[in-house]
Amino acid sequence: MSKLFKTVASSRTSIAELMQPSHSNFGGKIHGGYLLNLMDQIAFACAAKHSKHYCVTASVDTVNFLEPIEIGEIVTLKASINYVGNTSMVVGIRVEAENIKTGHIKHCNSSYFTMVAKDETGKSATVPGLILSSEEEIRRFLHALERNKAKRQNKKEFQSKDFVLENYLNELQKHNIKIAL
Repeated sequence: MSKLFKTVASSRTSIAELMQPSHSNFGGKIHGGYLLNLMDQIAFACAAKHSKHYCVTASVDTVNFLEPIEIGEIVTLKASINYVGNTSMVVGIRVEAENIKTGHIKHCNSSYFTMVAKDETGKSATVPGLILSSEEEIRRFLHALERNKAKRQNKKEFQSKDFVLENYLNELQKHNIKIAL
């Protein structure tokens, strides 16, 4: 059986929603938790489209709230598969908000959700490979590889039984902390 490959475009997904007062926080802006919920939904939809399986969120990376979102703005979320492993996919998400009166569009958030495909028994399922059709898609794939490599290195360095605090004391002195061991 030959391996199945799918294009990035084949699972690209977008949703748009009017932001209402019920979505706001005490400061009158759209609540970050509500936005994260929408991001998780679109990550699921994009990953499920690519894999043809139920998918679960394994991790969320780099959630930066760049601009506040106002009540009455239309929020558009755009998602695409940036990377695939054997059973996992990294979904890149871009969030934009449009002022319906002025037409001004602002970039509010970018994030990366790692999703894992599951079969009917709940075991991880193999996902199709990815066809990269543009320089931008290749850049996003390589960026995902670098993030994965950095996460593995960080985990190895800081969760190791070989961790040596003394190696970091000079760095720690540069920060607004007091060590009281």
